[in-house]
This record gives sequence, structure tokens and C-alpha cells, in this order.
Amino acid sequence: MSEAFSIPGISRGPEGGSAFGESRNGDVLIVVPCLNEEAHLPALLRGLLGNAHGALVVVADGGSVDASREIVTLLSRKHANLVLLDNPQRIQSAAVNLAARRFGAGRNWLLRIDAHAHYPDGFLDSLRLSAGSMRASSVVVPMVTSGTACFQKAAAAAQNSVLGTGGAPHRHLGRGQWVDHGHHALFDLKLFMAVGGYDEGFSANEDSELDRRLIAAGGRIWLEPQAAITYFPRRTMGALFRQYRKYGIGRARNLKRHPVPVKLRQMLPLAVVPSILMALIGLALAPLRIEALVFAFPMLCWMVAALVAGAILGCRARSFCDAGAGVAAVTMHAGWSLGFIEETLSRQQLPAPPQPLGFESVVPPEMRGVRRMSGEALIA
Repeated sequence: MSEAFSIPGISRGPEGGSAFGESRNGDVLIVVPCLNEEAHLPALLRGLLGNAHGALVVVADGGSVDASREIVTLLSRKHANLVLLDNPQRIQSAAVNLAARRFGAGRNWLLRIDAHAHYPDGFLDSLRLSAGSMRASSVVVPMVTSGTACFQKAAAAAQNSVLGTGGAPHRHLGRGQWVDHGHHALFDLKLFMAVGGYDEGFSANEDSELDRRLIAAGGRIWLEPQAAITYFPRRTMGALFRQYRKYGIGRARNLKRHPVPVKLRQMLPLAVVPSILMALIGLALAPLRIEALVFAFPMLCWMVAALVAGAILGCRARSFCDAGAGVAAVTMHAGWSLGFIEETLSRQQLPAPPQPLGFESVVPPEMRGVRRMSGEALIA
């Protein structure tokens, strides 16, 4: 890494930074799964480290090819409680499990942080207060989306409305309540390890699948509205479609593992791909029988409803970009429906459910000179 590399908003400090392990969050492990997040890491880590109060922050990198790794390495020179961990499996579920096994010994709480989001000051302290007052084994948070580029703003408008979320409790600001799922944040680390952590066979929807096992093991999940985070959605239609296709695959796999009735807000998008296929059949038959165009009616209704709803959102926000929420919603619905149907029709067997995780013994990251963790601790 070049010594000339710099991070806007972060200045070099004295080697080793402030004292570690002498404050109230010394029993907390913070894990940040990461893959090519150079645009978000500087501000995210600056906020996390400023509010860590003794917590260990582990960035589990899945092979970034941008400046993400250099950003973490540079910051670790002034913060003894920041570690870069290689995540060979690349996916988030494996990243959190690996960090928990390697660095969780002696700690009581696990905080999962998404690199693609903004967290408010005092986030960890707020979650710990909620966990203590509510006697919760997991505290989840609401998520509000925000964008800068035009399509990203359209996706954010859709995801902040029923149009894109179906009214899920954790996708809007509301009251605190016990839930069966929410955006993951704080866990009782012992319970997390006991149920096997995340299922590494899931590249998406691993959070909801874990919540099923936490509840089955007697855990209670509290949704804390005062700790809402800001999420930054995908910037292009293609990236958004691929993301939601993965969500659909993950949701179908979850239902295979934990069969439960599908909620109405999930059933409606399921009809999207079938309606598109019906429309294509109708268009193909139309030259022979014009009445075959009736097969396109369901798809037409869906698209018109989504586009009109998006236009209404744009008018309310007085934003041309927000008016594209319907286009973003159509993209999300189609991706989710395709992924769900793909996985439902797949004959691939799910791997066995996760087994309890155990802690590993490594050189403590508090030791001065530790810069990076892979198979073994590397000491400068």
C-alpha cells in the first residue's frame, strides 16, 4: 500500500490510537462484511471507531479489488481495535461466522454492521440499552433507504413505501415491538454460537433464516425504532434486479428449511414472472387470434399500477427521480419472483442445518502490531 494513500475526513493519529479494552463495550464484537465498499468504508469506520468504546471492530473482506483493504489497513495503524480479516467464502453469512469464531471468545455481544449503510451516533449504546431493558436476545432495527444518483433515488423511494416492501415492519419507522424478523444488528453472542450462526448455504435471506432458529431456541427479537439506519440501494437497474433475484432465491430456500405460510405481501410478487410469461404467450398467439391479447392483461395491470404508484410518490416528494419508483419496483418484483420460482423448481437439496459454532484461539488483536488476520495472526 502506498504511504501517499489518504482517506478524506480521516487524519493520521498517533500509532495505536486510544486505549482499547478499558471501556464499557469491551465485551462487544463488531463485524463488518465487506466487498468493494471503498465509497462507504471511510465514513462508516470513522463513525464505528468513534463510538466503539472498547469494542473490537473486524472488517471481514471477501476479496475486494478496490481500495477497501487499504482503507482498513491505514486506519488500523491508529486504532488498535480494528482488524482486517480475509473471508475466502466471500458471502456475508460466512464473514460473520468466521469473525465470531475467531474473535468472539470472552465477549458477550455480536454487532453486525452492513458496509452499504449509515449508522447514527450512539448506535451500539442504544442497542445495548434496548437489549438490557427489554431482556432481548437480539435487537433489530428499521431501515430507511436514501440515494444520490437518480435511479438510486427511485429505488429508495420504492423501498421506503409499500410499493417496494409490502409493509414489512422493519422497512419503515414505527413503534418498538417484538418481531419475528428485522434488519440485523445486535445478538447475544452465546445464543448466536449455540444455534450455529448464519447458514453459509444462504447467500441471501440468511438473516431471516437465522431468526427462525433463534426464536425456536427461545430467543426474543426486539425491533428498536430509535436506532434506525440509512441504507444506500443499488445504483443501476441491473444491479437491483440481481440483488432481488438473490433475495427471491434466499426466501424460497428459507421456506424449504422452515415451511411456513407465505405472507400476502410476498405472494403478490410471486405472480409477476407467470404474468410476464402469459403476456408473451398472448402476444405470440395474437396474430392468429386477437383475443389472445387478454393474456397480457395481468402484466399490464401490474405495470400500470406500479408506474402510477411511482408517479404519485414522485409528485408527493416533488422529485422527478422519485417518480421512477415504479420502474424500480417493477425491477425488484421481477427479480424476486424469478429467483423464488427458480429455487422452488430446483431439485438441489439443502445442506444440513448449521451445527453449534465454537471459538478459536488466536493472537489477541489488542496486541500492538497486529494488522491483518487470515489463517494466522500476522504480527508486524
